[in-house]
Amino acid sequence: MKALILVGGFGTRLRPLTLSFPKPLVDFANKPMILHQIEALKAVGVDEVVLAINYQPEVMLNFLKDFEAKLEIKITCSQETEPMGTAGPLALARDKLVDGSGEPFFVLNSDVISEYPLSEMIEFHKAHGGEASIMVTKVDEPSKYGVVVMEETTGKVEKFVEKPKLYVGNKINAGIYLLNPSVLDKIELRPTSIEKETFPKIAAAQGLYAMVLPGFWMDIGQPKDYITGLRLYLDSLRKKSPAKLTTGAHIVGNVLVDETAKIGEGCLIGPDVAIGPGCVVESGVRLSRCTVMRGVRIKKHACVSSSIIGWHSTVGQWARIENMTILGEDVHVGDEIYTNGGVVLPHKEIKSNILKPEIVM
Repeated sequence: MKALILVGGFGTRLRPLTLSFPKPLVDFANKPMILHQIEALKAVGVDEVVLAINYQPEVMLNFLKDFEAKLEIKITCSQETEPMGTAGPLALARDKLVDGSGEPFFVLNSDVISEYPLSEMIEFHKAHGGEASIMVTKVDEPSKYGVVVMEETTGKVEKFVEKPKLYVGNKINAGIYLLNPSVLDKIELRPTSIEKETFPKIAAAQGLYAMVLPGFWMDIGQPKDYITGLRLYLDSLRKKSPAKLTTGAHIVGNVLVDETAKIGEGCLIGPDVAIGPGCVVESGVRLSRCTVMRGVRIKKHACVSSSIIGWHSTVGQWARIENMTILGEDVHVGDEIYTNGGVVLPHKEIKSNILKPEIVM
């Protein structure tokens, strides 16, 4: 089986982290975002993953070479010379996706994190016999999204309503599809949208079915949602494989600590924290609802909450970092500094307080 992951562009919403790495390589719960998807695809028998990308394909491929060998899966790139929307990349990668077997292929949006129930999706797709299956997820505020109107019993999709003013339903496109190769005949090689052009055509021909995604779902393409996504992911890990979570007297709630990280005496860590490889957390530190990426040092008695600390950064003694502060790679926050929602670009030194959310160049 094959799969296409829509990687797309520059990841501007996750800057400053994406100034150092393409977005799919930014760590989420201690491994690159895209690896969560590739592992899930491999587990259901996908043997080739095509990345649809228009930015830094060399960086991506070099990085993923190791994983190709480890996971025994072929990873290739299909490079766009101009942004092709969400359907154009399928037409562009057509030769890589069609192998004559007639088997359906997966398409995933690279920002989406969930439990990836892909084997259930394959069963669902076979059972309904239509041309395309999409995952949908229930949300509280459907007016912010494109809503999928479907028959409850069969899952047959009737129509899509983009950002509805009046309530038409609460199920939205979750960015995970399983498509028959014939879908590619409906997509022209031009910038085009799968949600606005391709799917409505298939739905009109009664060939589009939606499956409600069990478990959690989050688009982690921006910091606030990244932090929420981490909470949901760790919560799901607690239910499915609790042994992966860290336990101990200094741990509160769900916490993931890489085995190479060092934690000092008298710390209080959690809930909803991920600490990456090679990190050093000195004594008396308080961490909650945050991600601490590879190679970070957090000095004595510092406090970090609802924030993301980028690779190889340092947080000074008694410093306080909170309210969606995002430190890019190699940022050094001085002792006793307070940052309230600062977004700090890579390779900076912070010597004075950031009292209100602002971008530090």
